[in-house]
Amino acid sequence: MAAPSAGVSCEDFSEFQETLRAMRTIDDRIVHELNTTIPTVSFAGKVDATQTCKQLYESLIAAHRSREYAIKNCIAQTSTVVNKLRDERLKDADDLALIKQLRKEQTKIFNERCRIHYKPPKSP
Repeated sequence: MAAPSAGVSCEDFSEFQETLRAMRTIDDRIVHELNTTIPTVSFAGKVDATQTCKQLYESLIAAHRSREYAIKNCIAQTSTVVNKLRDERLKDADDLALIKQLRKEQTKIFNERCRIHYKPPKSP
């Protein structure tokens, strides 16, 4: 039920958000899943509620692990890029292109979330 986290793109925050939203489908539909999983009294003998509930639980756990992996993976990727750029900046504090690239990486989420509402002034 959860989308695989292997193909999660960390470069574009909007795309990453959309992927996480798709991966939350099972959580968002949990009430529906429970209503269709646990049989009413009239159907209790026709469905193995224990097995069905176990499968639902395992699906939830798998979805949570998949999302957690995707989130931690993107945090690690972004941290690696930022740390690399910081190290390079320490070696060459006057490299303007490097400083701009570091600033861009550090403010990526802000820009993705606020780009419609506010655009900060360009820095020299």
